[in-house]
Amino acid sequence: MSQEHLSKVEIAKHASYAIARTVVYVVLYVGVAAGLQWLFTSFLPAYGVNIVDYLGYVQVLLAIAFGYLIVNGVALFMYWSLRERYDHGTAAAVRNIVKIVGVGALAAAIAGGVAGGAAGVALGGFIGLVVGFASQQVLGQAIAGLFLLIVRPFKIGDEVALAGEDGVVDDISTLFTTVRKSDETRVLIPNNSIIGGKIYLKTKK
Repeated sequence: MSQEHLSKVEIAKHASYAIARTVVYVVLYVGVAAGLQWLFTSFLPAYGVNIVDYLGYVQVLLAIAFGYLIVNGVALFMYWSLRERYDHGTAAAVRNIVKIVGVGALAAAIAGGVAGGAAGVALGGFIGLVVGFASQQVLGQAIAGLFLLIVRPFKIGDEVALAGEDGVVDDISTLFTTVRKSDETRVLIPNNSIIGGKIYLKTKK
């Protein structure tokens, strides 16, 4: 999504489409899950086909598929909701954070639901911790990138010294800030390194 010059009406249309699509995914998930429940527990056994033991596996696959679609729809809605006030980079940073958190919560919820009871709560919590630790670095960089895009201590084209690298800011993305050095080398600096260090803004000659 590289649209940087959209009207408020177009942005509102995209946001409405995103939330409508999310609602459709939720309704479809509930309908398909109920249909499969009836199919496996009532319809097929009436004809001598007893595969109810596999219903749990089908429901897990269904939850993963629709869960990802729902998380993606919510993230897309957040993106378009912010585009009216912020640029693409800031809105995309929030969208990516929502996706990461949403997928982690989805994995923990499915793991907990599969195990059930106290074991499910423990397993869901464990999966949540694993996902949290695995995405800690990426999530930290994404949040740092969001702060940089909102606070704007520097902008594209500024001559800076960041994390020991001198040059001109070439790009500011969710995870990295790109600095172009005097020898035309492009350095990708993790945003959490920038937030945790000193920022030198050089006067343009």
